Formats: sequence, C-alpha cells, structure tokens
Amino acid sequence: MSAAWPWDYRLARKIAAPIAAAGIQPNTVTTFGLVMGIGAGVLFAVGGHAAANWAALMFVIAVFTDHVDGEVARLARKASLFGHFYDHTAAALSYAAVFIGAGIAVRNGPYGAWSVAAGLSAGLSVLGIMFIRLKVSIERGADSIRQPVFLGFEPEDTLYAVGPVVWIDGFTPYNELLTFIMAAGLGTPVYMLRVFLQARREAPHSRSHAAVDSKPGS
Repeated sequence: MSAAWPWDYRLARKIAAPIAAAGIQPNTVTTFGLVMGIGAGVLFAVGGHAAANWAALMFVIAVFTDHVDGEVARLARKASLFGHFYDHTAAALSYAAVFIGAGIAVRNGPYGAWSVAAGLSAGLSVLGIMFIRLKVSIERGADSIRQPVFLGFEPEDTLYAVGPVVWIDGFTPYNELLTFIMAAGLGTPVYMLRVFLQARREAPHSRSHAAVDSKPGS
C-alpha cells in the first residue's frame, strides 16, 4: 500500500486480512460498525459520564470499521455495488446518530435547545454529504471522491476527535463536547454545500461501478 494512504487505511488493511481469511462476510463487518454507531448515538442521548465514555469508544470503533469492511471485501474478492451502497449508508446513519445523540446530551448546557439543533444540523448534513459522495462515486468511480491526505490524515479523520474530546472533557460541564457540537452544527452544512457545488460543477465522465473495487474502505 502506498505511503500516501492515510494511517487508518493502512491499519485497517492489516486487521482486515485475518477477518477475510476467517471467511467473515464484509457486510457482516459493516453491520457491526452500524450497530456500534447507532448504539453510540443512543448512549450519548441517554446522558451521563459512563454512557458518554462508552459512546465515544463505540463511535471511534464505528468510524474505523467503515474502513475495515471495504478492505475485507477486496481481500476476499467480494466487493459489490450493494456492499458499496450498504457501507456508505451504514456510515452515514452512524455518524448522524452520534451527532444527534451528542447534541441531545449537551442540551442542559448554556446553549440549551440550540445544542440539540446543532447536533441535528450536523447529523443531517453528514447524511447529505455521504449520499452526495455515494452518488458521485457510482457515476464517476471511486477516485472521484478521494480526499486529500496530509501527514497521513484525511479531513474525515476529524471524526476520531469525538473520542478524545469526550474522554478529556470528563463530560462535566460538557465544555469540549459542547464546543465540538456547536462547531459541527455550523461547519458541516457549509461543507455539505461545498460538496454539492463541487459535484454539480464536475460533469460525470461515465457511469462506472469501479467504486466498489478501488476506494479503500468503501
């Protein structure tokens, strides 16, 4: 694997090898990630220090699993258009659930209901971003949605920050998580608009299903 690949993709490939060798289906791995993501959102919404810590851990696992399932599919030679669609859908639902759940978790902070609105804004925007990218990848191939890599990290790797933010925060009095959610509520819709406009500007070259084979972690 090229040194240009992000760190989490490289680690995902190493972990995917024994999973594929064991005959575990890539869609099973995707389902595991979906359960982790939805569960994390529910735990955030429930509230409390212990629930938040577990939620953060489960979300980090869900984000990483989004890369592992695609590598399992490729190593096992079981990549498919359905798997590609399911992978993106599961990731979108997981990310949305966590943003919405975290917004609910900090509703008793200084911003009150605005925190819930920010979580909802971020969650819905993430859904929009993921499905725009899915549509583009199916129409133009996976390389069309490759993100820039800087020092081994992609822009979407900021999602991993949810873990440290919660663990450092101690979840009392919600300062770091509240700041993260408010920033996400404002910034994610702007990024979704950017993704949408970029997709509109770049006319599709051809309809190709190459996305299921070439994008790491898809």
